[in-house]
Amino acid sequence: MSTTKKIAGAALAAALGVTTLSACGGEAKDTSAGAGDVPAAKTVTLVSHDSFNVTDAVLREFEQESGYTVKKLKSGDAGAALNQEILTKGSPRGDVFFGVDNTLLSRALDNGIFTPYEAKGLGDVKPEYRLDKEHRVTPVDSGDVCVNYDKQYFADKKIAPPQTLDDLIKPEYKDLLVTENAATSSPGLGFLLASVGKYGEEGWKDYWSKLKANGVEVVDGWEQAYNERFSGSAGGKKAKGDRPLVVSYASSPPVEVLYGEPQPAEAPTGVATGTCFRQIEFAGLLKGAKNEAGGKALLDFLISKKFQEDMPLQMFVNPVTKDAVLPELFTKHGVVVEKPEVVAPETIAENREQWVKAWSSLVVR
Repeated sequence: MSTTKKIAGAALAAALGVTTLSACGGEAKDTSAGAGDVPAAKTVTLVSHDSFNVTDAVLREFEQESGYTVKKLKSGDAGAALNQEILTKGSPRGDVFFGVDNTLLSRALDNGIFTPYEAKGLGDVKPEYRLDKEHRVTPVDSGDVCVNYDKQYFADKKIAPPQTLDDLIKPEYKDLLVTENAATSSPGLGFLLASVGKYGEEGWKDYWSKLKANGVEVVDGWEQAYNERFSGSAGGKKAKGDRPLVVSYASSPPVEVLYGEPQPAEAPTGVATGTCFRQIEFAGLLKGAKNEAGGKALLDFLISKKFQEDMPLQMFVNPVTKDAVLPELFTKHGVVVEKPEVVAPETIAENREQWVKAWSSLVVR
């Protein structure tokens, strides 16, 4: 998984005039306060993508209870951040890495950048998220890439919004969908993987041929698709977007409510729950970490009830532990995706490059 799922919240906030700070690469940024004044043995460094976030009070509570001060080193998007850790394997820039998802997991594990550690509380993590039996990584959050729809458009046209991947190739949805490029975008790749999960190696190309014939539009990234081309988002309305279907996230409708001005009673967008691909994000203890004990304590914290319940409104993702309670914003305006498409990380690792190349030749060129 890349970080676009969480960037979605930041990008939407920006589109609505809410001040955010985000980067897409470049030099790593130390976002801690006063970490330089703390002895190294008492500092634990978390390397992450740019979209990691936690409430100050929740982080301070961990620091007070553990005796460690957390130094956050943000390093661009998930792919860029992972590349840097692979390049510095054995001499890492920090103690814990957060942000590798199931689309990149095998690459991280094959490069041996993590030291195995079974985090305290791992038994409370739902079994379907524990993809690494050797405990080199710890599941932290999950989310679903899904087609979102503009409720008002379909109400006005008196057309039922699509609910499945099969629906999207029907004539009534011709020229309505915009998606991101699978070669340049995390949700774009997720949507491609949804088709692979649904139709298999033998059928996904045929599906995309039909989707192309039905007028799917492809743009470079989520920001352009959601905040410019999609008619249902606040940003899309301002940009006069004319596509009422977009590949985004199951958490996008709650975000539309959270940042709405004025805040709407109901989300203006919906989710086609039969179009989704499940992304799972992990953290791991970096091999060669200078503060291994602090890194282990930080991993324990990331799956604690306190962090798991703080996370949804900070990063717009779902908790992975059994007892974590979702905020009302998610339960009232979000959806539960019961049967998302999944593809094994090792299968993704073996085929991702050739799938994207074939997709590009078929859909973009």
